[in-house]
Amino acid sequence: MLPIPRPPELWPRLGRLMFGLVLFGFGLALMLIADLGLSPWDVFHQGISLRTGIPIGTVVIITGLVLLIAWIPLKEKIGIGTIANAIVIGLTLDAALYFLPERIDLLAARWVAMLGGVLIVAIGSGYYIGAGLGPGPRDGLMTGITRLTGLPLGLVRGVLEIGVLIIGWALGGTIGVGTIVFAFGIGPLVQYFLKRLQVVDRSSWIKPSDPE
Repeated sequence: MLPIPRPPELWPRLGRLMFGLVLFGFGLALMLIADLGLSPWDVFHQGISLRTGIPIGTVVIITGLVLLIAWIPLKEKIGIGTIANAIVIGLTLDAALYFLPERIDLLAARWVAMLGGVLIVAIGSGYYIGAGLGPGPRDGLMTGITRLTGLPLGLVRGVLEIGVLIIGWALGGTIGVGTIVFAFGIGPLVQYFLKRLQVVDRSSWIKPSDPE
């Protein structure tokens, strides 16, 4: 288990975490209704949703929880943010899709939704990663495999994302220009926002086993 901030510092960090995860889920919803292509993992989630009839946000939650089981042999440390990531993004995605239109007809508006979705996901990532309360299930899977195998993180991430992209596409998930924009844009955007949103002072953190 990752260290936990002391109570006075925990609440603002939790606020940043939850705000970031809600933004992340809403950004994914915008990309979905834009219908111009999703991120590799969301192509996978959408493909499963289309085949099973399970709402895509619920698929996101189920996938996240299954990946946390895969963390056990990898000995990754779970934080508050890890559990929240597995649940809140999917709940937000389903809630947003309930209120948003199923599809946008105007092409220009679809582009705005797709680009805005990528940007909002990046800002949300900056908030929730910057809260320092634990990585998401998919990120922890990548870092765990990297540590276990000694392979470069970029290679592990590439193999995993290409794999889920192919599976998702075969199941009917949407691949398009949005997939390319996400693949090449999300890294630099998250890096940009993370530098400005990260909480760097961890002096008041305690371990879960401490009495306080």
